[in-house]
Amino acid sequence: MTMTVKDAQAYCTELTKKSGSNFYYSFLFLPKARRNAMYTIYAFCKGVDSAVDEPPAGSDPKEELRRWRSELDAAYEGTPIWPLMISLAHHVRELSIPKAYFEELIKGVEMDLSASRYATFDELSLYCYRVASVVGLICLHVFGPTSPHAQDYAVDLGMAFQLTNILRDLGTDAEQGRIYLPQEDLARFGLTESDILERKPAQKLRDLVDFEVGRARAYYAKARASLDSLPSSDRRALTVAEIMRAVYSEILLRIERADHVVFGPRVKLTTSERLRLAAGVWLRSRFS
Repeated sequence: MTMTVKDAQAYCTELTKKSGSNFYYSFLFLPKARRNAMYTIYAFCKGVDSAVDEPPAGSDPKEELRRWRSELDAAYEGTPIWPLMISLAHHVRELSIPKAYFEELIKGVEMDLSASRYATFDELSLYCYRVASVVGLICLHVFGPTSPHAQDYAVDLGMAFQLTNILRDLGTDAEQGRIYLPQEDLARFGLTESDILERKPAQKLRDLVDFEVGRARAYYAKARASLDSLPSSDRRALTVAEIMRAVYSEILLRIERADHVVFGPRVKLTTSERLRLAAGVWLRSRFS
């Protein structure tokens, strides 16, 4: 028997709540229907990412992604089988979310199967766009801004988020043999792959991190400039995205601090810290 949309939604909501994601706390400030859409979109993103980063025992990540593509086709044709995709089919129909965005996201995750290094920032930018900026473009259909300039905001904010993630996860990625920071940047600061893979702390590494923090900050600034150019109704519609920006900006700030150990514990905020930031952004959006 096919699962109902209501039960499929409950499945996605539970997955997202269990994730402990920074994004979860921003979703709480959305109206229920839009919040449900974000729970489902997050569950899709997490599921596709896990197919490569945490594949089921004995599975082939390439085959797993093929199955995701097949179910995505089914969702847009109205014949999905998986609970997650039953819920997604409902939301993409209600919100008119283009299928191409989800296809591009899968392509981005698939890049991790063939590339563990990026020669230039241009190469890395394509990866960041696919796995993060595209998610922002999907979210615009949920949040509801009307100005086409909101797309610039979503793309730049996605780039900023992904660069922040790369810096935060430098050590854990190295443990898996991955170096996302461009090879041209390592060379610029006199670093080698072994310096990263062997997790060697050094002033040169600290200098590289500071450089990449500056690059991420530039994307946050570009996103902010795009936001400021939007009409007030669109700025209010993007409050949840601004909550995400506040959380990730705080993570970047902690990475930037002089006493931050690059290969130390993963930087994260407590639940109370995330809720405090979220409440502050929401209140400012309502009373500014």
